[in-house]
Amino acid sequence: MKTPILLTTLIVMSASLSSPVTAGLTESLYGKMPDGREVKIYTLTNSSGMEAKVTEYGAILVSLKVPDKDGKPADVTHGYDTLEGWLGNSSYFGASVGRFGNRIANGKFTLDGKEYTLLTNNDPGGMPCALHGGKEGFCKKLWKGEAVSADGASGVKLSYVSADGEEGYPGELSVEVTYTLTEKNELVWEAKATTKAPTVLNIVHHTYWNLSGDPDKSINDHELTLYAANYLPTNAGMIPTGEKAPVAGTPLDFTKAHVIGERIDADFEALKFGGGYDHAWVLDGTGDGDLVKAARLRDPKSGRVMTLATNQPAVQFYGGNFLDGTTTGKGGVKYQHRTALCLETENWPDAPNNPKAPTAILRPGETYHHKMVHAFSAE
Repeated sequence: MKTPILLTTLIVMSASLSSPVTAGLTESLYGKMPDGREVKIYTLTNSSGMEAKVTEYGAILVSLKVPDKDGKPADVTHGYDTLEGWLGNSSYFGASVGRFGNRIANGKFTLDGKEYTLLTNNDPGGMPCALHGGKEGFCKKLWKGEAVSADGASGVKLSYVSADGEEGYPGELSVEVTYTLTEKNELVWEAKATTKAPTVLNIVHHTYWNLSGDPDKSINDHELTLYAANYLPTNAGMIPTGEKAPVAGTPLDFTKAHVIGERIDADFEALKFGGGYDHAWVLDGTGDGDLVKAARLRDPKSGRVMTLATNQPAVQFYGGNFLDGTTTGKGGVKYQHRTALCLETENWPDAPNNPKAPTAILRPGETYHHKMVHAFSAE
């Protein structure tokens, strides 16, 4: 999902020489914010040749290198080479978005009898909504990074305190996002948060994937499985109607692996509303907070496979419909239509306004917890 965001000017500094922090992890200076604050970038590695780079700005996954079936590693994400590029990131490449990822209709919700008004920064179908936290959501904030390790895995924990009233959301919120790279070739993204007053929350990870390792190639040749028998129909503004609908017999049925591009131009209302795939699937599973299978993505040529597990009730599959060749990314590549996709595990879009959705309310004394496990292999 894409919405314009004002570009910010940055004075870029050359990264310092990396200095060891702990086994499998280094930190470097990535650049400076316009106000002079330093921004670090962390590099995580494992013994299988995987490498993840994470920056304090936006709690962003800058890159992820994954070996193919011949053992050759390549970056499988879209993004930018410099911090300056990330400050102009209008597509949410690699970002940790919040407070509420995805859409809230009309930028309004009611909590404990009080109506709150948010900035509306997206209007699909001419219907305004608040998208991904607003004008300056979590993906536009400078977080504080800290190297961590557990069970032989390298990681970085990023912390941010969101003030009461930020972007219109109530309650001072303390947030931690942790990235961990394991020896099992898993990239784990985990978000936790506590609040001083009742609020609504849906922190979402928004990496764009292309498992071919070639950012010029379409993801329409990738094979996708979604472990979901139902999806959420929407109106023209991409806001769920409140009902679940079966995927059986529709081009949204990925309960068995399908090539993404084979049905993308089908005469189906949901695809017309989204300009392709841009919908939430309701995951099969117990819904008790345990990890459940969300998706399996495979690039037949490179052999790379990514399986995704989560403790959230839904996954948004976005097929890169708004990439249009105007964004210059890593290595000067202009990202073309559908050259990457997102698999965003999450609560239901517009959950605060939908009594049929799982609750999005976080109260004092409770801890919000969202976990995603991306497991990589090659075949």
